Amino acid sequence: MGGKIKSVYVCSECGLESPKWYGKCPGCGQWNTMTEEVVQPVTKKAVGQSGLRRSLPQAVALCALSASEEERYHTGMSELDRVLGGGIVKGSLILVGGEPGIGKSTILLQICQYLGQSLKILYVSGEESGRQIKLRAERLGVTCENLYILTETDIQAIIEQVREQKPDLVMIDSIQTMNFTDLNSSPGSVTQVRECTNAIMRAAKTLEIPVIIVGHVNKDGAIAGPKVLEHIVDAVLYFEGDRQMSYRMLRAIKNRYGSTNEIGVFEMEEDGLHPVDNPSKAMLSGRPSHVSGTCVTCVMEGSRPILAEIQGLATTSGYGTPRRMATGFDYNRMSLLLAVLEKRAGYYFSNLDAYVNVVGGLRLDEPACDLAVALALVSSLKNKPLNDSAIVFGEIGLAGELRSVTHSDARISEAKRLGFESCILPYHSLNRIRNKWSGIQLIGVKNVREAFEAAIE
Repeated sequence: MGGKIKSVYVCSECGLESPKWYGKCPGCGQWNTMTEEVVQPVTKKAVGQSGLRRSLPQAVALCALSASEEERYHTGMSELDRVLGGGIVKGSLILVGGEPGIGKSTILLQICQYLGQSLKILYVSGEESGRQIKLRAERLGVTCENLYILTETDIQAIIEQVREQKPDLVMIDSIQTMNFTDLNSSPGSVTQVRECTNAIMRAAKTLEIPVIIVGHVNKDGAIAGPKVLEHIVDAVLYFEGDRQMSYRMLRAIKNRYGSTNEIGVFEMEEDGLHPVDNPSKAMLSGRPSHVSGTCVTCVMEGSRPILAEIQGLATTSGYGTPRRMATGFDYNRMSLLLAVLEKRAGYYFSNLDAYVNVVGGLRLDEPACDLAVALALVSSLKNKPLNDSAIVFGEIGLAGELRSVTHSDARISEAKRLGFESCILPYHSLNRIRNKWSGIQLIGVKNVREAFEAAIE
């Protein structure tokens, strides 16, 4: 006889469990996120749900552990290897998230063509039939013989197949479609996602097989399911970009085997995703010359400097309240910069509509791009083009002063490599520059007005 079956209410956002229903979650404050789930009594059968035999753990001295470099599988895509820290580590669990249609399943099939030459790959799909995957593989040019397709949603059956087939790499698309038959909750619920991920993690670590998991996102852009999902896995990769645009950014939010906040740039074409080896050049292609309201800055994405074009537009408002719109840049930060420009620098935007756009689908959240946004707006306001061969970066304080930023040498090096002749930066950053640069002029400025006078043609 089993124990009494009861139900609890679980928040789909934060995973909070409660014996009664709330309209507003007491944990995260979100509305209408509490869903009812049936809790089964814990039995001996439910303890080892992954079907793997568990042995008693033994403590090992730190000095007895090996510090040798872990074995990695190269994916054949330089940008993906860069984000992963050099390749896929054996026994690692990697979560790939992103909006529908952004390219998650596409990039997994593409790397199968390269990895399948030497590795046995098991591709588990809970969303598509084998025929659908075959048609997509033909469109992407995937013809490797070591790729095996399994269309199944029962996680216990999948793990048994992994133990029998003994593949070198497993891909699961997607974790929200997987389920435990012993649990009564529906696939994609907090309990199902958590338990399925735990079972996959135990299998990956025990068998030393790397597993790549595809995760859906909710309406707020976060990976659907409990937050513990991101804590369980070893790496979290997130696809960014607009589906209507060709460029995609793959960002490492978490990586136990490499640098965090690393970024890879891809271009979506008819035959799949292609790595962009020189993203700065790609982002600046098609840039207009001698036009007001455009400015180039350099942002640091992990250890990589990337040049980005920022466009600003200030125009007469046709409404009682001026409009403000920002694409690829934080709206509140834009409002702050407009207030500083008006109060501290004397550039008045009170009765004007103001728009900011980051070209190429990049999302900039670094304070170093403040100066470029401000100069693009002032350039549009005064209708004076900025110097096309100049690059600017710097953080703007509430007093209108320019604050120094990090990695100045890397930013200057990237600008010089692409042929820029001058660099406008905070005056205090000049003291932190280690190299003596030749071929590019460094102009130190203390406030926005000085920067605008130095930047105009």
